Amino acid sequence: MKKRVLFVIDSLHSGGAEKSLISLLSLFDYENYEVDLLTFKEGGLYMPLLPIDVNKLESPKIFSYMEYSLRDLIKKKMLNIAIWRVNTSISLRYKEKFKNINHGAQRMWPRLDKAISKLDKKYDVAIAYSQGTPTYYVAQKVVAKKKICWVNIDYKFAGYNREFDFKYYEKFNNIVAVSKVCTEVLKDVFPEFKNKIITIYDIISESLINNMANEGKGFVDDYKGVRILTIGRLVYQKGYEYAIEAAKYLKDKNIDFRWYSIGEGNLKSELEKMIIEYNLQDNFKFLGTFTNPYPFIKECDIYCQPSRFEGFGLAIAEARILNKPIVATNFDIVYDQIINGENGLIADMNGREVGKKIEILVRDNKLEQNIIDNLNNEKVGTEDEINKILELLL
Repeated sequence: MKKRVLFVIDSLHSGGAEKSLISLLSLFDYENYEVDLLTFKEGGLYMPLLPIDVNKLESPKIFSYMEYSLRDLIKKKMLNIAIWRVNTSISLRYKEKFKNINHGAQRMWPRLDKAISKLDKKYDVAIAYSQGTPTYYVAQKVVAKKKICWVNIDYKFAGYNREFDFKYYEKFNNIVAVSKVCTEVLKDVFPEFKNKIITIYDIISESLINNMANEGKGFVDDYKGVRILTIGRLVYQKGYEYAIEAAKYLKDKNIDFRWYSIGEGNLKSELEKMIIEYNLQDNFKFLGTFTNPYPFIKECDIYCQPSRFEGFGLAIAEARILNKPIVATNFDIVYDQIINGENGLIADMNGREVGKKIEILVRDNKLEQNIIDNLNNEKVGTEDEINKILELLL
């Protein structure tokens, strides 16, 4: 008889955790496991890539109700939900001001907890494939013989409150971190759980990425200068301000370049204003999101990751597979992947220093080629990590 496994994640919209989960599910053992997936938002960029063997559960309705405005809820005569929304808004403001709980998922969960029913189906293993709401949901709303949660960020930098999370992580058999640095951070924050915290890297398939890089379209403009690419949500964590400041530096140095961004997020309008302020409309382009970003990585000249913090840096690994010179900021976990001067360049965390490193790559063809040669000799794929995951399910 097949074992029942549940995966829970916020959504299958763009993001490293989402992409990692799709890679994991593409390698999963469906002969021995029956797999359900629950997301809190329907649809998403990666939904077309979900294996047909995975059974997609209906999302809890409260999440779709949260997409409506109060006016729409009243028009639809959903007065209970409208009142819940108003009370929730008041509650969140109170927590933010007085309770020392700064992360949105932690402030929101007590309200969601009361509005979400327990899942009827029982499982052998339930997996929260992200910190925050998926972890709280699996801890509180799922009945399973074994529970596992993933942490794919630097816990300290992400702003979570340890005291709030302790009672949830206590309910899991294993806590999986996606890098050695993330593992050490978690053990430092939660020494009580150090024996159940383990490292499993995001699953990255070199063959899949190389094949997808040769499919579909990349850049459609006829630009002939240096193409710089950044992939990531337009949010504070990803440090796009540094990228735009670096672009201004490069323009002031009369370097012929165009910087492209793949991603969406709540900072887009703010970043667009910054681009206009620096007169970079011809140099910095937002492309939106793509199910297959790999043709763009293949066709760019330099990949840049200007993040403030990361859990692993999946896009860096993908750029390494496609042998692209990389410039990244000096967030802690970058050193798991980049050796400065050998397979990329690491810049201090400000726009001017990022720009300087890119300028070095543009002007020093010998260094650029040496980095490309070193990347060509690396093994980046982590398909074998699936074996560690399957061992956890036993």
